Amino acid sequence: MQEHSTFNLLILSLGNAALVAMGLYPNPGTNIIKKDIETAHLNIEILETLQKKTKGNLTSAEDEMLSSLLYDLRLKYVEARK
Repeated sequence: MQEHSTFNLLILSLGNAALVAMGLYPNPGTNIIKKDIETAHLNIEILETLQKKTKGNLTSAEDEMLSSLLYDLRLKYVEARK
């Protein structure tokens, strides 16, 4: 597997985990929808940390994907907390 696709897979996995924790999708292992806002927040924080730590080292496509994913997750997180 190429390095950039491994990074993309990591980012998308964390994003999907956040969406599942927000209760927007069922847990793939149990097929149960359960909201866990703390876990969703943790996954978003991990993505934010990755964004800070990799600044200047990502391709423009990787940077755009990560920024876009974080933007979308933050909006969904605000809604999920209601």
